[in-house]
Amino acid sequence: MKKILQLSKKILTWSIIAPLLAWLLLWGMQLGIKEALGPFYLPIMFAGLVGAVLAAVHHAEMVAHKLGEPFGTLLLTVAITVIEVALILSLMLTGGPETASLARDTVFASVMIILSGIMGLCLLIGGVLYKEQVFQLHGVNVALSTLSAIVVLTLILPNYTTTSIGPMYSAGQLTFIALVSLVLYGTFIFVQIIRHRNYFLDTADADIYSPHDIKDDTSTKVVFLSATLLLVCLVAVVLLAKSLAPSIEILVASIGAPNQLVGVIIASIVLLPEGLAAVYAARKNHFQTSLNLALGSALATIGLTIPAVAILSLIMGWTLIIGIDAKATVLLLLALFINALSLSTGRTNILQGTILLVIFGVYLFTTIIP
Repeated sequence: MKKILQLSKKILTWSIIAPLLAWLLLWGMQLGIKEALGPFYLPIMFAGLVGAVLAAVHHAEMVAHKLGEPFGTLLLTVAITVIEVALILSLMLTGGPETASLARDTVFASVMIILSGIMGLCLLIGGVLYKEQVFQLHGVNVALSTLSAIVVLTLILPNYTTTSIGPMYSAGQLTFIALVSLVLYGTFIFVQIIRHRNYFLDTADADIYSPHDIKDDTSTKVVFLSATLLLVCLVAVVLLAKSLAPSIEILVASIGAPNQLVGVIIASIVLLPEGLAAVYAARKNHFQTSLNLALGSALATIGLTIPAVAILSLIMGWTLIIGIDAKATVLLLLALFINALSLSTGRTNILQGTILLVIFGVYLFTTIIP
């Protein structure tokens, strides 16, 4: 397989302008830009959001090539997850006890979007372009096992405990589960970047992605600037998503859809940088990178969000609603089961992607029409 061309030493101009324009839109909102733009507000803000997302994907690729896999994808997933967690915590502090189910709804939506939507699209694109794609089976097994354990312990088990009535843990149980989630996620990161790093490298292009095996002449200053701009883009994406939330709520209410659809839309916007990066990697026949991004993002989302909101709820004395309902449980377990079967052979095809996208369609349909 041909080696990837070395990155240019110069950062593309548009990737610098895009996040600056996004921040100008955010700053302009404080000066009444929303009222001035009127009906043009929503499409302009969305255009700024898309520009920030595309710039984030570009800078993530720059950093990933310099750091090598899986460090590059890990930087993107952890960075956006930390920002997402900060957004959820700020919304909870602003909304008070009424936001008791916010973290659950956001985490569940994110996991379903990743497991069925992003994974399905990557599998479908890879199958259409290359018929079959290969990946490291050991790495997938590690990621799916960890994700399944955290998902069941945080989102499903609360419905069946008896100390507290309802889809919630007692204070002691919540503390223990938060600690367990951190231990599982921390151990996964240790395995991914230190103990068994080879599990997460592309089998065909391991020499390309490893910084020890190639001479990447991209200057350190350029990579540092790309990493900085990546964070600037991700913060802009999350803040723009928050700014668009009221308009999205009005739109959802106008069509008579349940309020849960707002969480799905916001989660989709926040996950755009990782989703596009994963799809781009699949299109370039680097499916291992797609898996690192998708499964790593799901693990970071649930492994970091649940402990963070648990600590906040314990400090504030709030009751944290964390268990999902029966319909959501069925769809979540189905998505995990199909992913486990689809990724059990080390090869993928078009049918697996189609099945996951069908599950994603059912998830969206039953969210709108429960």
